[in-house]
Amino acid sequence: MKRVVDVQLGARSYPVSIAPGLLDDANTIAATVGGRHALIVSNEVVAPLALARVQQALSAKSVATVVLPDGEVQKSLASADRLFAALAKMGASRDATLVALGGGVIGDLTGFAAALWMRGVPFVQIPTTLLAMVDSSVGGKTAVNLAQGKNLVGAFHQPRAVLIDPDMLASLPKRELRAGFAEVVKYGAIGDHAFFAWLEHHAEALLMLKPDSTAEAIERSVRHKAGVVARDEREDGERALLNFGHTFGHAIETLGEYRGLNHGEAVAVGMVLAAELSARLGMAPSADHDRLNDLLVRLGLPTRIPPGYAADKLLDAMRLDKKALSGQLRLILWRGIGRAEVVSAVPDAKILETLKAGGAL
Repeated sequence: MKRVVDVQLGARSYPVSIAPGLLDDANTIAATVGGRHALIVSNEVVAPLALARVQQALSAKSVATVVLPDGEVQKSLASADRLFAALAKMGASRDATLVALGGGVIGDLTGFAAALWMRGVPFVQIPTTLLAMVDSSVGGKTAVNLAQGKNLVGAFHQPRAVLIDPDMLASLPKRELRAGFAEVVKYGAIGDHAFFAWLEHHAEALLMLKPDSTAEAIERSVRHKAGVVARDEREDGERALLNFGHTFGHAIETLGEYRGLNHGEAVAVGMVLAAELSARLGMAPSADHDRLNDLLVRLGLPTRIPPGYAADKLLDAMRLDKKALSGQLRLILWRGIGRAEVVSAVPDAKILETLKAGGAL
């Protein structure tokens, strides 16, 4: 069964299509990717599984490909330059579409290049990881990383469409699959207590990739993301809540030089730290922190900072996070499950206490 969620942004609205076998639907792929030129961007893990199918679907166009090594370190200005060089070599004009075939790194990088080439050309997201399906492929936030932090150079650039084939999840390493569940849990944590309870009830089915449960979790997550993006496209207000756990998590990723915890794992730890800090500030009950921790553990995710991270260094990295405003660190905390909010002026001492309680030195 095909499920479609529309991201409502006026003239820039677009569909998110969710259907098993979608990568084998050449007609849908061809109809979605417009223009005379297409640049498909993928990585060395996904390309052997799916690249040939997308190439075949676009055989009527002038098609070029860039296949990058796997990993967060590829989300860089150097990789973007490889995409620009490929576009120039094929003579791509504004009548070109970029296709992101991969996870969040490929999607963010491809969208970033599409936003800059000829001052903006269309791109299509074909996410192949759970994390990308439920989060990064929807909403138009594109960026690359610098050594100083994640996503510091980027642009808002909405895709033309998002094509999600849940069958791709069967090919994921278990660690990558589990990482995606962190973003699924986030939607329940920040604004939907009923969805959080549904996830508690279906955790084992999700780990087993039961088709009905998997499709339901993806659709509900995408609907949450689409609704928030429609109401606050450029993160002026409500959309900031989608960063629950991310300020802590990005700091862990940055200090680990993107070679330690992956993004979903870091977000899982970050959400638990945000819940812990909320409890320490008297905002939320400790019992809700425990429920969040327990659900993430059941889904195979870490909930503590890995050994060797210094609390003061993590706090320094958090201050550079792009969600800081006028030098003021802003954190997404909660009043309990389903009730997140933006909080400023949190005392450094409380943050350091929380980091140390979570495993930092």
